[in-house]
Amino acid sequence: MGTGQKADVIVIGAGIIGAACAWRLAREGYRVSVVDDRRAGATAAGMGHLVCMDDNPAELALSAYSLRLWREVTERMPQACAWRGCGTLWLADKTDEMGIAEQKRARLAEQGVTAELLTAEQIAAVEPMLRHGLAGGLRVPADGIVYAPLVARWLLDDGSAAIEVVHGEATALEEGAVRLADGRRLAAPLVVLACGLRANSLLPQALLHAKKGHLAITDRYPPRVRHQLVELGYGASAHASDGTSVAFNVQARPTGQWLIGSSRQFDAVDSALDMPVLAAMLKRAQHFLPALAQMNIIRCWAGLRAASADGLPLLGAHPRHSWLWLALGHEGLGVTTALGSAALITAQIGRQTPEIDDSPYLAARAFAVEELPV
Repeated sequence: MGTGQKADVIVIGAGIIGAACAWRLAREGYRVSVVDDRRAGATAAGMGHLVCMDDNPAELALSAYSLRLWREVTERMPQACAWRGCGTLWLADKTDEMGIAEQKRARLAEQGVTAELLTAEQIAAVEPMLRHGLAGGLRVPADGIVYAPLVARWLLDDGSAAIEVVHGEATALEEGAVRLADGRRLAAPLVVLACGLRANSLLPQALLHAKKGHLAITDRYPPRVRHQLVELGYGASAHASDGTSVAFNVQARPTGQWLIGSSRQFDAVDSALDMPVLAAMLKRAQHFLPALAQMNIIRCWAGLRAASADGLPLLGAHPRHSWLWLALGHEGLGVTTALGSAALITAQIGRQTPEIDDSPYLAARAFAVEELPV
């Protein structure tokens, strides 16, 4: 399909959300053009976790639904996608946090997600690298990790001939078309905007805020950690609406490296390293994994997550332009919720009933009442 041929849908953005939308649309019979500006966005900068999050009912419903969809495809992924069904171990640093663990277990159970409480002794047995004295934790065995940039590429390849990737930068939207920086005009009756923070420059109203995050990765070592490790206070950090916070999150990658997170800085303006924040994040990680003090960290970086005002993704039609659909604002859960978000968008476009209630995520909520059409 050449760029002069009319597609059914143009997807702007080739990160994990855009790739998932294109893949799902192609599966449903649509011809899709994907605009890829080849910039490294949140997909390249993030941790790549597939983790069921439950800080509010809507987040839980979407992440649980999406993880069910991921489990249908992970075994087909090539080895380079680094899928690993390691599960997540949520750690209680203090005794009173075991109450949080029990509440989390009960909420996950409501969505059919299995989780088990572990005592301090059981934690020490399954993850002996953790510091002594933890109060216990919660194991969610169905969670996992992937290498998101290659998963996004695989999704586009898996869509076969129904997906064409067009390299270029989208600079303007109009009904029935997208204009690129080099002067090309791509035509299609529908456009899906899935390019994260860059969507702000394509819309008359900026809808997204940046949340900056730092990550660090160690050298390669013999495997010593089995699970993705997260402290139970992570949710409060992830959903802070302002200020700066850090929380413990470590993944043992298939390469033998430890990927260390995480931090959040609201409305950051660039992805330069903030050394005090990075130091606080590493100190927090060492609190749980003392062995980090003797390990070599070979790279540190920062990226920008795209967050909506209320912390939930914006999934649905633009209230003033029936041809424009938004798949934005996934913040730190883009990889987890990519397939679920794509399924909801595709159902909406096809005027089908979605598999879960999509009302909490509809994009129209982000627009001021006075700006809606009469």
